Amino acid sequence: MSHFKIAVAALCLALAGCGKPSDTGYQGWVEADLIFVSPDEAGRVVKLSAREGDQITAGASLYTLDDDLQKADLNQSNASLLNARQTFDRAQSLMKTGSGTQATFDSAEAQLRIAEARVNTSQTRLARRTAFAPVSGNIQQIYFREGEMVGAQHPVLSIMPPGNMKIRFFVAEGELPKLAIGDDVRVACDGCASDLTAKVYFIATMAEYTPPVIYSQEERAKLVYLIQARPSRPDALRVGQPVSVFLKPKTS
Repeated sequence: MSHFKIAVAALCLALAGCGKPSDTGYQGWVEADLIFVSPDEAGRVVKLSAREGDQITAGASLYTLDDDLQKADLNQSNASLLNARQTFDRAQSLMKTGSGTQATFDSAEAQLRIAEARVNTSQTRLARRTAFAPVSGNIQQIYFREGEMVGAQHPVLSIMPPGNMKIRFFVAEGELPKLAIGDDVRVACDGCASDLTAKVYFIATMAEYTPPVIYSQEERAKLVYLIQARPSRPDALRVGQPVSVFLKPKTS
């Protein structure tokens, strides 16, 4: 029996210590703050100018909705503006000849300004039937296709700007002194380049009992804090990808 115990002890030493977890780093994953592009008013998608996975630049056309109602509204506003301008011109002429009153002139001028504002509003509503990219990035997902009806404020698609990608991971309370805002950390994942890094920009002030994603039994029921870091090469990562985060040694 003593020989068996010695053999087990030797095996443990060969495996770098029984019951001692290997240095796998802090377990985390990649997330992104997406930009959702939505119409002001409901309508039918008549044209999609982008596809999922496309790289687009700010100002690029994304999609167009049907605009029959907006064109009709603009025509009505233009007609009202024409009538208001004619009324104003008559009131102005009467004022010059002394036949009109100041009150009539002021009322006509006010109605003209209102009609001009309505035309501007109608033109804006019509122009916004075509959506343009507010930022540069990657088309992450398209929620409505050509021919489908989309409601007001419902996203037609989402854009992922590279700068909005982040790495989220959790550390135990005792590990917090090792981290500070602005620290660089090393990031590793399956199939990733070996030189990936990220900069810590957020450290939670409130603890959580269990991170949303559990990778091992040892991580359960621990008091942990959320850390977020911006990757130096966001193009090398994918949203939802699991990663391991390693602290860089402090330089004195």
